[in-house]
Order: sequence, then structure tokens, then C-alpha cells
Amino acid sequence: MNLERPDLSQVDPTVLAYIEALEAENERLRASAGAAEAPLESAEMELPLEPNEPPTTLNLITISHSGIAKRTPRLLYSRQRRGGMGIFDLETTEADPPAFLIIADESQALILFTTQARAFRLPVRDLPESPVRSRGQSLTDSLSLLPDERLAAVLPDQSSGAAAFLTKRGYVRCLPAHLFGEKMNPGTTVYKYEELGPLIAARWTSGNSDLFIATRHGLAIRFPEKQVPLQGGLGIRLDADDAPVALAAVRPESSVFLLGSDGRGTIRLMSGFNANKVPGGGGKVALKTDHLVGAVTVDEADDIFIISRLSKIIRFQAAEVPAKEGVVQGVNCMALRADETVAVARSFAAQ
Repeated sequence: MNLERPDLSQVDPTVLAYIEALEAENERLRASAGAAEAPLESAEMELPLEPNEPPTTLNLITISHSGIAKRTPRLLYSRQRRGGMGIFDLETTEADPPAFLIIADESQALILFTTQARAFRLPVRDLPESPVRSRGQSLTDSLSLLPDERLAAVLPDQSSGAAAFLTKRGYVRCLPAHLFGEKMNPGTTVYKYEELGPLIAARWTSGNSDLFIATRHGLAIRFPEKQVPLQGGLGIRLDADDAPVALAAVRPESSVFLLGSDGRGTIRLMSGFNANKVPGGGGKVALKTDHLVGAVTVDEADDIFIISRLSKIIRFQAAEVPAKEGVVQGVNCMALRADETVAVARSFAAQ
């Protein structure tokens, strides 16, 4: 019997959740039945899932486009196999989908960066601890945002190294991390918004890393952060129909996980992605995709978290994604039904 899945966009969310739970169980049973027939490649060997993570103070923080956020202990998110359907996370409306995923310790503060290049601090403990599937609270109500200003990037605080910033126009600027410490004034400006344009991404760096910028069409450039002018400068030259979407700090031995909106991803080895001597050049293909949504530096032992527009989240080991030096279309990392991925985060192995 071969039935096509009907349009369920108008179905009550609770009924939809029940249907998708049944579909997820069906996918699991089918995968189990087919495991004996299709041996895994050496790079995709079966890995221990560790369903019972020991108690930890680490949290996964989920934030919507409008700034609605919740924090949940990381241990409540069990590992799945790459390609699974995930579980429902932040309760949010279709008009306000998830936009950010952050791993942070409850002792840390979040540094909230806005589209108009301003920075604010918020202690992680100020967010009430919540279950996996739950509503959040607004992060922006107390920030006194300007008209048309919204969150652009969120980082857990860091005392050393530098913060790198990427704008919608492809410009970059780097600042010392200590400027964002406890004494930072709320609304601190990180660059001249009128000159460089809206902020779209931020990343901590060592202060002596390479910066890796990726665009919506899967193009990327890599160059030394030391070559970025003090006041900021052009990081990547963009085609008229393209836009920067992700920023990562890398070294020659690094690996970068790249994720498309279709749930396919790859790990690109920087040993196969040569660095430019200076910023400002055109990008070259990093992943064959029509819509790249994220790029994060990963190690083999790390976990990867992905969230979709319908607020479904999956956690799996980075080692399940084959690492490549060349250009590929990627492998299936998350099963999607009338959905798309919107954000990705890395959970460090040391954590």
C-alpha cells in the first residue's frame, strides 16, 4: 500500500504531534529492520548512544526569532542516530520559529548581540529551568531595543580570546573578549552600524584563528583574523543573490560541520579548504546546497544539536557524519516532513 502524506499544516498541533510520534516510531522500526541488510560505511559505524547522561550544569538554550527563550538541562536530550526525526522542543508559533541554539553552563552569562550591533549581558540563571517541551520567556522585554532591532547572535560569555562579528553586507570586525565582561555597559556598540550594516553572526575566536564565512548558497572563504582591519573590513565578496549566513573560527587542522535547510550536512576538513592570505575575496563551494543555514567547528567526539522550523530538535554524535576534504552534497542528518532546519549548535567533547 503506497499512500502519499496529506497536507497537515492545518491540523491541531496536539494531533500533529501524535502523528509525527507514530511516524518517528515507524522510521525507527524500519531502520532497525534494515540494519542487517545495509552495512554502515566505516565512517558511519554504530556509536554508543549514552541515553543516561550523568547530572550536569550544562543547559541547552533555545531562542525564537522574536527572542522567546527557555533553558533545559542538556542531559534531558538523549542522543539519536543521525537522520532521525527528533523531538519537539520550544513551544512557539509558526510566525515565530526557533532561531538560535546555545550550550551554556548555568554559571555563565549570555552575551546578546542585536542586528544594530549592540551587546547586552544576561545571566543564564535568570532564565527559569524548563522541561524539553515547554514555553519560554522574552529575552528582549528588558533590553530597551530600538525600532526594528532584534537579536542577531547569542554567545555564552568568554574571558579570553576575541569576538568576531559578521554583517549582512559581508563585513567583519574583531574585538577582545574582555570587553564583554561583567563591567560591560548594556547596549555597548561593537561596530559602526551605519558603515558595516546589520549584524547576522558572532563567534568567539582564539585571537589568532582563521575566520570561515559561509553564504546561503554554500560558498565560503577562510582567512586569518589578524588580517581584519581594526575598524572592520570586507570579509567576503558576495553575488547579488547571495548573503552571508554563518561564521566559524578555524585552524588548519579543524573540521567544520555545514548544514543545509533540507537536513543534509557534511563535515569539511580545513586541510582540504585552503585559506586566502587576506579577507575580501569571493567564496568557493563548501557544500552543494540551495540554502545553507549554519556552520560550526566540531571535533569527532562532539555532539551536534539541530533544530527545525517546527521546533523539532535532534542530538547525535559528530562522528556519525563522514568527514570530507572535497565538495559534497552531504548526508541526511535530520528527517524532515514539511519542515526545514533553522539552527545548529556544537556540544564540546570536554563538556
